[in-house]
Amino acid sequence: MSRPDVVVHATAEVLAAAAAARLITRVVDIQTAAGSASLVLTGGGIGIAVLRELANSQASTAVDWRGLDIYWGDERFLPGGHPERNETQAREALLNHVGVDSARVHPMGASDGPCGNDPDAAAHAYEELLLNRRQPEDRGPAPSFDICLLGIGEEGHVASVFPGSPAVYETERAVIGVRGSPKPPPTRISLTLPAIRCAAEVWLIVSGLQKAAAVAMALGGAGEVRVPAAGATGRRRTLWLLDRAAAAKLPPELLPR
Repeated sequence: MSRPDVVVHATAEVLAAAAAARLITRVVDIQTAAGSASLVLTGGGIGIAVLRELANSQASTAVDWRGLDIYWGDERFLPGGHPERNETQAREALLNHVGVDSARVHPMGASDGPCGNDPDAAAHAYEELLLNRRQPEDRGPAPSFDICLLGIGEEGHVASVFPGSPAVYETERAVIGVRGSPKPPPTRISLTLPAIRCAAEVWLIVSGLQKAAAVAMALGGAGEVRVPAAGATGRRRTLWLLDRAAAAKLPPELLPR
């Protein structure tokens, strides 16, 4: 498990632009070394803001978008094309503008998709996709994603793994259906913490004072059952990218020097 690195930016706008620039550089480095890269996308206000910054950055032309496998950390189990789906928002913010290879974009199932209105079946289908995309050296329940982007909720959830929920106790499966989510819509599909921890790098991108307590608890040693974000760690690196408001409750020893 990697020790977290913390970077603090002045505002949410600066955070989104800086995270996009950092992501471009890292993806280009990975593609240069390996020929391709894999990225797990997140939704939410700051997550989609980062994708917009990517689309608008002239530097994004350095990325080989056709050499990028794209996954999602969670999804709202709604009909395909619904404006609240993370996939829909990601396509509108970024993917429709950068020439990705559609065969390498792997959205989670929709409620009107091949699995029907059954989130457990859709979760199983996504889990099978991930299992089939593992390499021989991969030992976890999911591929070794190069970068997994995550936001966190006010209570410390990541993806759709909420505090005290059945999902936070999952130790083997890579993807689960979520019912009764405390944040609407109630039905979702989500990577589990074991799947997230397959990623080489996990980047948690967080803005806003309302998230400050959860950030402080996650970085301060809280357990993942209470604060799931505490269990979202990368194999090689765990990077917390914060705005000043989200970092407001961190003790001095956790702030970057």
